[in-house]
Amino acid sequence: MSCGSAAIPATTAHVLVALEFSSISLIPAAHQLLGRSAVQIPICTSAVQTTATQCSSQTDQCSYTFQYGDGSGTSGYYVSDTLYFDAILGDSLIANSSALIVFGCSAYQSGDLTKTDKAVDGIFGFGQGELSVISQLSTRGITPRVFSHCLKGEGNGGGILVLGEILEPGIVYSPLVPSQPHYNLNLQSIAINGQLLPIDPAAFATSKSQGTIVDSGTTLTYLVAEAYDPFVSAVNAIVSPSVTPIISKGNQCYLVSTSVSQMFPLASFNFAGGASMVLKPEDYLIPSGSSGGSVIWCIGFQKVQGVSILGDLVLKDKIFVYDLVRQRIGWANYDCSLSVNVSVTSSKDFINAGQLSVSSSSRDIMLFELLPLTVMVFLMHILLHEFQFL
Repeated sequence: MSCGSAAIPATTAHVLVALEFSSISLIPAAHQLLGRSAVQIPICTSAVQTTATQCSSQTDQCSYTFQYGDGSGTSGYYVSDTLYFDAILGDSLIANSSALIVFGCSAYQSGDLTKTDKAVDGIFGFGQGELSVISQLSTRGITPRVFSHCLKGEGNGGGILVLGEILEPGIVYSPLVPSQPHYNLNLQSIAINGQLLPIDPAAFATSKSQGTIVDSGTTLTYLVAEAYDPFVSAVNAIVSPSVTPIISKGNQCYLVSTSVSQMFPLASFNFAGGASMVLKPEDYLIPSGSSGGSVIWCIGFQKVQGVSILGDLVLKDKIFVYDLVRQRIGWANYDCSLSVNVSVTSSKDFINAGQLSVSSSSRDIMLFELLPLTVMVFLMHILLHEFQFL
């Protein structure tokens, strides 16, 4: 099936997942839903109640309109289709399986989505809302309400996406902020080389207009000015004797003639629950060309007002577990080219998913299932091209 295609953006990570669909069907309008069970159409009865959805009794179609944070938008119609996948029952028994899912088929795009260098082929939803893929599958007991990813930062990218829980002894967890539409965490402080920065904790408080969000759909990382300025000042104070600070296209950059891991400090983001995210210099710096035999490295954090967003720059080379049952997010530094251990039961028994090579076909899928819950393991191909600063 196809809802159209578009060029792959140069600065957006995307996921190529091997999904096989049958012929698609339009979701009927609200008046046609009467008398139908939630099992047959598990999402439309709730979907038609959202402010983004309109159901017409004349066209018998449910339409949607969404606006994104960068000002771009999309509209179209909800369709239903069957998702087919292979399941491994226990250790070796392979069985064909399938699940009905509802998703949006876009008929109109606006803003950056219309630009050749920024358009995407689609968005695979893993939010907490009822319309996301993870919510649809978990509501019907097909997958657990947990998913994990490990984004490889080196080379051509790659990684692993698991509809289930990746197990790793070093994972630390921080509770999700309740009643939020995004994956909000309580960021409490930031330290450079173990020294806390002078940041008012109120700058991180969650409200309608501010807070800290984990978002794999964002390439860079965005910090509120109250945190960005002291962060840059602290880094400058440490590296200035050894490197040359410069401003390039409005960004704080440095001319570096040696390894950044030797010259730049470690940073740590400290969250509620005692969980810290330790960032190596490569987690907050981006190479941006060269000059006079030195490499230009720029701070990949962007200064914003209101909401801080932790994007792929800091999420890469780490296991991230989104545990919606316990309402928490966990992470641990990890080499994402290695195999991972995946929980397939309510206990801590696990199956080794094996090493997923980024050079393998993007059509490869491994799926582990132990009834009544299913764990899907997808090969992800992440394209992280050279970042272009605006």
